[in-house]
Amino acid sequence: MKRIQKGFIFIGLLSLCGFFIYAVQDVPTDENYEKERVNGYNVYALQIPEHLDFAGEPVPLKNPDIYERMDRELLVNTYWQSNGLLMFKRAHKCFPIIEPILKKYGVPDDFKYLAVIESGLVNVVSPAGARGVWQIMPATAKEYGLEVNDNVDERYHLEKSTEAACQYLLKSKDLLGSWTLAAAAYNAGNSGVSRRLSDQMVDDYYDLLLGEETGRYVFRIIALKEILSNPKKYGFNFREKDLYSEVPSYTVKVDTAVTDFAVFAKKFDINYKILKIHNPWLREPKLNNSSRKLYHIEIPMKGVYPNK
Repeated sequence: MKRIQKGFIFIGLLSLCGFFIYAVQDVPTDENYEKERVNGYNVYALQIPEHLDFAGEPVPLKNPDIYERMDRELLVNTYWQSNGLLMFKRAHKCFPIIEPILKKYGVPDDFKYLAVIESGLVNVVSPAGARGVWQIMPATAKEYGLEVNDNVDERYHLEKSTEAACQYLLKSKDLLGSWTLAAAAYNAGNSGVSRRLSDQMVDDYYDLLLGEETGRYVFRIIALKEILSNPKKYGFNFREKDLYSEVPSYTVKVDTAVTDFAVFAKKFDINYKILKIHNPWLREPKLNNSSRKLYHIEIPMKGVYPNK
């Protein structure tokens, strides 16, 4: 009996040793690291690219502080998968509108990612009162020619608000000297960034000690640029048909008052909700237009929204 017990103990010890040997051997190696990442869901440290830039201005990744801050934003945005996938979907719809306007004004294409971190490419309202995809404050909107009143708020007009954002960014670049600082100023204001540069006696964003929001701001833009430019690398998988697309539409010119947009919408075989989806800058169910200003109202092509 004792021999049998000793036999079982010996077999048990062998099994335990085998388990530990297997466990040690099963630790991911450099060879199978990427393979396991593709084949199953795992959370891994990210390999930071050797070179990152914003608008052609390099990120000083050899600086350990900069490296850690960049690593943080890449991790946060890579592993917030639901939000990341939404950004891919919305970018497919919005970027074709934003990109040619940036090009027209000579603003680097990278600034489209600024809109991504500002609003997630949807019309939102900040606690401070900034609105739209580009999160523009009322005074800034009026300074750059956007109409803002009870009837109309062109901060919700993607094309016009993008033009206003471009003008602001060009002014910031002229004042501050770099596109990176211009991006930071979009968050903290031109005077705020100028004052901090002067107080801290530096001339570069990456040398500034800033508050939490502005300190992360440019890194978040660069992280979204890197991820949205390399979906497979960061584990995002989708088909072309999974992405959102701009709805084909045409414009109707209006230079008179509109007493009821619900009635107006019916003339084009759509309802009030659809009219507002395509024209979020129309803020009320009516348009006073006492000045008889010419407006272009977007109407979806017939058949896009099936009738009941």
